[in-house]
Amino acid sequence: MNTVKAYDFDKVTDRRHSDSVKWDVGENELPMWIADMDFPTAPSIIEAVKTRADHGIYGYTEVPSEWYDCYINWWKARHNFEIKKEWLVYCAGAIPAISSAVRKLSTPAEKVLIQSPVYNMFYNSTLNNGRVIIDSPLGYNKETGEFYIDFEDLEEKLSDPQTTLMILCNPHNPVGRIWTKDELAKIGELCYKHHVTVISDEIHCDIVEPGKHYTPFASASDICRDISITCVAPTKCFNIAGIQTSAIIIPNKAIRNRVIRAINTDEVAEPDTFSVCTALAAFNEGGQWLDDLMVYIDANRDYCEEYVEKNIPDIRLIKADATYLLWVDCSDVTDDSLELEKFIREKTGLYVCAGTMYGGSGKYFLRINIACPRVLVEDGMARLKAGIEAYKIRNS
Repeated sequence: MNTVKAYDFDKVTDRRHSDSVKWDVGENELPMWIADMDFPTAPSIIEAVKTRADHGIYGYTEVPSEWYDCYINWWKARHNFEIKKEWLVYCAGAIPAISSAVRKLSTPAEKVLIQSPVYNMFYNSTLNNGRVIIDSPLGYNKETGEFYIDFEDLEEKLSDPQTTLMILCNPHNPVGRIWTKDELAKIGELCYKHHVTVISDEIHCDIVEPGKHYTPFASASDICRDISITCVAPTKCFNIAGIQTSAIIIPNKAIRNRVIRAINTDEVAEPDTFSVCTALAAFNEGGQWLDDLMVYIDANRDYCEEYVEKNIPDIRLIKADATYLLWVDCSDVTDDSLELEKFIREKTGLYVCAGTMYGGSGKYFLRINIACPRVLVEDGMARLKAGIEAYKIRNS
């Protein structure tokens, strides 16, 4: 992959006073928490938004054939996955899609399986709908710093007759694992055996370590294809989360019809003025920007790994295949990452995520967003060092 040339990811953009959720912080605070990036999106997307805005009329919008084509072409070229047009359904966001599917494909008090630590909205989409969380925690080898699927526990939880859905995170947020084709196929076999439908959240799929490739769950096997609902979008990887645009891939016609009914009932099935043009600009013209972005983020990760190894030996960065997030093992410092997060913020102004919000072993971890210019990453690592050192002194 080429070095970064075409785009200036080092440029710092002032996001304060822009109604940014991420940057609604104190003047001396540095937010590295919520998963959006501090880089302007691809120029093709900016131009598409300007062109559409210049039209001046923002009425009801249809989903054109080009929208289907851009997803089909991108997933074929980038991920070697052939998507048929009829499998694709527009939705105003991956989380609305997941919540609608949970409501339609399960009944109150039934169980939805997740693999903690995992994206906190999976809990919300389940519990807010009156369903019950059943957790099959990821295993963790502290010596190697690797997370893995405990398939024995997974099958035990799937075999519960009350378990009707599984929400999979591929690649996994926050641990950064890209699940292998064999792992995904095995998940599919177990879910099919126990009559469990899989909702696979794959919105982080396009930010991977250079040289790595993710496998869409639905492509791992015929079984995976036929029991799955896959949520994808350009929003996370092109930094346009404020524009509500996503797609649901549902090969199974019977499941697809139920999900279509669900998102229409929930009124999240129609695009806004900018949701189509941004997806087209991202997938049709944004490839080089994304490739350069991945190189930049990988360099940021390398910097953080080297910095932590040399300067903060009491914590450990988990090796990630994907995402722009650091999953930081602080188990030698604390068993209460929420307390640690609050202390670091109060002491240094660095605002990161406590792993407790992701469940399971997250109480030992922090999550840090490094999708920002290097100068902010350097500032963040220095603050992290100061915060960890002060926390240790306080507790000594």
